[in-house]
Amino acid sequence: CGGRIACTIDGADGGTFYVVEPAVHSAPTSLKMFVFFHGHNGSGKGVLRNRRLIRNLHQQGYVVIAPDGPQFRFNNRTTRGWAARRETGNPRGGRDDIIFVENVLKAVATRYNLAIEETVVSGFSSGGSMAWHFSCYSKLPLGGVLAVAGGLRRPLPGIRFDAASGAIARSPCPGGPRKLVHIHGFTDRQVPLEGRRIRSWHQVDVFEGLAIQRMTNGCSSRPDTTRVVPPYWCRTWRRCSSGRAIQLCLHPGGHGMPKNWLLQGLNHLNAKPG
Repeated sequence: CGGRIACTIDGADGGTFYVVEPAVHSAPTSLKMFVFFHGHNGSGKGVLRNRRLIRNLHQQGYVVIAPDGPQFRFNNRTTRGWAARRETGNPRGGRDDIIFVENVLKAVATRYNLAIEETVVSGFSSGGSMAWHFSCYSKLPLGGVLAVAGGLRRPLPGIRFDAASGAIARSPCPGGPRKLVHIHGFTDRQVPLEGRRIRSWHQVDVFEGLAIQRMTNGCSSRPDTTRVVPPYWCRTWRRCSSGRAIQLCLHPGGHGMPKNWLLQGLNHLNAKPG
């Protein structure tokens, strides 16, 4: 498998994914993995049709992985998407998406002799929520997370109560600290910054998700730098005890992938600490 021929992970938590390596690269060991989760009603094959994205990632030495979300019924039709939230009983699509993606990464890492800990996990909209969800709950090491127009979904990590001080706070992400960039449109109505309820589930407030990530990374509440370089207004938390920085970049657009979003995100993820 490879390219437009789907690869398969077998088992109850299995599924299909696509993987495309650069046609020319300096050495196999110089490659890294970039996972991109498609949006609602999308597909891994649909990600491959974004030739500019694939070309840009290949130029930067990434093997591109595009997993397929599970199929499920929505609005009386079958579609693909990502539950992107903790579920019990019968999960939507009938599989554990975190286990599926972990097995995808292990399979591709073995095939190309790559380091999982250098992987960047990304996605748009529902796929951006899946990037957050995987980052928060998977225990695999990652190189960074780049989420666009999609955040954590409820339920969030549990409540933590400090009996000594009486303070109440959210528990940190079980997956541990991550270097993370979140890009979001200020006028987004599909996934508003405040979140919204959609039937039986709820998008989370983006700022609440960022607070959980700051707690996980050991960052203060106040950003270390704020910068406005059109079209982005960015806030960056660098002085984190984990050494993993967080960046939030807003843009004036709506629910979409703004110009140079990939460059903006990778510049932060690849920046040296300090």
